[in-house]
Amino acid sequence: MTNYQLYIFDWDGTLMDSIGRIVSSLQIAAEQIGLTPVSDAEAKSIIGLSLSVALQRLYPGIEQQDEQALIEAYKQQFLFDNHVPAPLFEHSISLLTMLKTQGKLTAVATGKARRGLNQMLLDTDTKHLFDFTICADESESKPSPQMLNSVLRELSVPIEDAVMVGDSIHDLTMANNAGMDSVGITLGADSKDVLQSCEPTAIVDSMIELGHLLTGVPIHQCQNG
Repeated sequence: MTNYQLYIFDWDGTLMDSIGRIVSSLQIAAEQIGLTPVSDAEAKSIIGLSLSVALQRLYPGIEQQDEQALIEAYKQQFLFDNHVPAPLFEHSISLLTMLKTQGKLTAVATGKARRGLNQMLLDTDTKHLFDFTICADESESKPSPQMLNSVLRELSVPIEDAVMVGDSIHDLTMANNAGMDSVGITLGADSKDVLQSCEPTAIVDSMIELGHLLTGVPIHQCQNG
């Protein structure tokens, strides 16, 4: 899978090991505003969706004022108050750097809002590794193909020369809806069996495996990142 021109990555659970912080931030935020916290499994099931769509699924019929309060409480938790570690997966920077060295285009298509992604790019010093990023508050939520179509249009790449990499069924369904090839990675929200139901082009279980698949280079021999 080294012949694509453009590699599009999800962020949470794909490049960043942030599932634990997302889940606990959502549960704490719900409790803070007087809602019953959802289970870990329920919280993981909506990762990748825009926050508003996710909350409508978790709390059907939630009042608008409660939804907005929960969104603000969640953002405060995830960005500032919650200290559950959320590092980049080991070797992710090596992979992105190698793709850039090979002259490839890279992008992010994430369920995060722009404010959240910008903070993560700043914290991880990775903004320079991407040619374009798009967030949930700038597009229709996954699994709509609008994010991917926007990336293709912005970077002037035909769909057959692009691939989506993600850890959730929402990522892979988005790719299917766009008619784009995809790669599932089992480090994040969904299991291999769930990802396989979307019939991706490939599924990998580690960043090293993903790196070798996408670049043809043994990433573990590169500088860790």
